[in-house]
Amino acid sequence: MIRYEVQGAIAQILLDNPPVNGISHGLLDTLMARLREAGSDKMVRAIVLGSAVPGRFSGGLDLARFRESSPAEAHAVTHKLYLELFELQSMLPKPVIAAVTGAVRGGGMSIAITCDMIVAAENSTFGYPEMDVGLLPSIHFNHLHRIVGRYRAFDLLFTGRVFTAHEAMELGLVGRLAPQDEVLASAHKLGAVFAGKSPELMRLGKAAFGRVIDNGYRQGAAAAVDLVSTVFGTPDCAEGLSAFVEKRKPQWSKA
Repeated sequence: MIRYEVQGAIAQILLDNPPVNGISHGLLDTLMARLREAGSDKMVRAIVLGSAVPGRFSGGLDLARFRESSPAEAHAVTHKLYLELFELQSMLPKPVIAAVTGAVRGGGMSIAITCDMIVAAENSTFGYPEMDVGLLPSIHFNHLHRIVGRYRAFDLLFTGRVFTAHEAMELGLVGRLAPQDEVLASAHKLGAVFAGKSPELMRLGKAAFGRVIDNGYRQGAAAAVDLVSTVFGTPDCAEGLSAFVEKRKPQWSKA
C-alpha cells in the first residue's frame, strides 16, 4: 500500500493502493509507520508524500469497505485520518511536502492538508464530494473557511464541484504548481532547500509555527470525527454509500 525509499536527505513516501488509493485502516497505519520511520531517521531532513498510482493522489475513503463498517470502526478510521495523522505530522521535526498528481477527493484532501506544503500538478483536480455519497466533509468545515473565506468554502464543500489546480492555487489551497511529470522532482528540489537548513531550527520553527496556526484545530477535528460518526448512523448515509457502490443515483429521504 505504501512505497518508501530514502534518496539522500529526502524520504519519499508514495501511496500505492490501486485503483484510486482508497483510504483504509491498513493504508493509514502503514503511512503513519513510514512517517515515524522518516522522522526518526537522522539522515532524513525532509519528506515527500506522493502517489504511485497514475492519475490519482487519493480518491478518499474506501467507500465499499467503509459501507460495511460498524459505527465504532467508522469512528476509528476517521479518528486516524482527522486526528492521529494530523498530530503525527505536527510533531514531526521535519517538513513534509505533498506532491499531488491527478485527482484528489475527500479524504485525499484530508491527507494533503496535514502536510506542510502542497506542490500540485497543473492538470490535477480537487473536490469535496462527500455530500453526494451520504457523508459530510466535516474536517474541512474546520479549516477551509480560514484559507479561502466563508462563502467560497461553502461553495466548494456544499456543491461538491470539481475544481482545477489553478483555482486551488488562486484560493491558497496549494503552494506551488508544476507540470505533471515534474511534480515529484519539484517537491524533491523544495525538500533539498529545507534539508539545507539547520535541523534544530527547523524542529523549533515547525513546532512554533504549528502552535500559531492551530487556532482550535485539534478541538474542531475531534468534533469532526464525532460528526462523521453521527452521520454514519443516518439512513441517507447508508443510501448514499449503497448508491455509490452500486453506481446509481441515490434516493434521499424526504425532509
